[in-house]
Amino acid sequence: MINIILIFVYLLAGVALQRVKWFPSDSYKLINKFVVYCCLPALALYYIPKVRWDNELLYLIGVTWIGFTIAFFLFRFLGKKYGWSKKLTGCLIITAGLGNTSFLGYPIVNALYGSEGLKMAILVDQPGTFVVLSTIAVVVATLYSKEAASGVKIAQKVLLFPPFICFLVAVFANVLDLDFHDYLQLAFQKLGSLLTPLAMISVGLQLHFDSRSKHWKFLWIGLAYKLLITPAILFLLYVVILKQSSLMIQVAIIEAAMAPMIMASILATSYGLKPRLSSMMIGFGIPVSFVTLAFWYFILHYI
Repeated sequence: MINIILIFVYLLAGVALQRVKWFPSDSYKLINKFVVYCCLPALALYYIPKVRWDNELLYLIGVTWIGFTIAFFLFRFLGKKYGWSKKLTGCLIITAGLGNTSFLGYPIVNALYGSEGLKMAILVDQPGTFVVLSTIAVVVATLYSKEAASGVKIAQKVLLFPPFICFLVAVFANVLDLDFHDYLQLAFQKLGSLLTPLAMISVGLQLHFDSRSKHWKFLWIGLAYKLLITPAILFLLYVVILKQSSLMIQVAIIEAAMAPMIMASILATSYGLKPRLSSMMIGFGIPVSFVTLAFWYFILHYI
């Protein structure tokens, strides 16, 4: 519970810093770079070498891959039908397609299902959400931004993306059944622990509660997909069609129902994909998700 409370504390701290005159208004850009280039790679190098493979893990890994794929085709279709800008479409694909499966998902799953559930949550996040963020989401961000989108440039964006490079190193270590020295693991863990406070402060610095904002309609469309439609699809597939009901399936669906991913907002913002809407997806998505998560927890346990 303390981790969940701290998330709101960091978010409010970022909002408060907007009112501090001597604090640079664009400081979130520097924070974003530190999170992307340092904190996220550290988490990959710490967790991925410890993953042990089992075919049933595909239920967990598939959560983000399924959710993001459907988000891509759905918002691409809606964008063309209603004449949305490329930036708006790209923003919704990325922020509604990626869930906060790590520093929001971890404490919630741990609180609901204990340490066994937490191990499963890590598998939703690392081979699933993390890889999608580091590869396909970067491609989408490039395609829908104002930058030139040649095949070579997109490949460079993915292959030179620091978190992806560290992911490949971590996977290589996993395949060889190796892990880093204890001192390095401690360093990775400490560096990765900075992700939550820095990312939430960054979002708070960009969050503006404008009742006249033109983004409100798109905010609720994105949140409806992320908080209701995505877990409903996974529930239909895993529970109704495939007849699965284990702890693994419950964790998978709860993770699918998490609020939009903070790193997804940072990625979209860094590519100029509607920064204000990106921050609104986080600022409003996190508190609203506590209501929808309670709904899905009830569905999984009492129906």
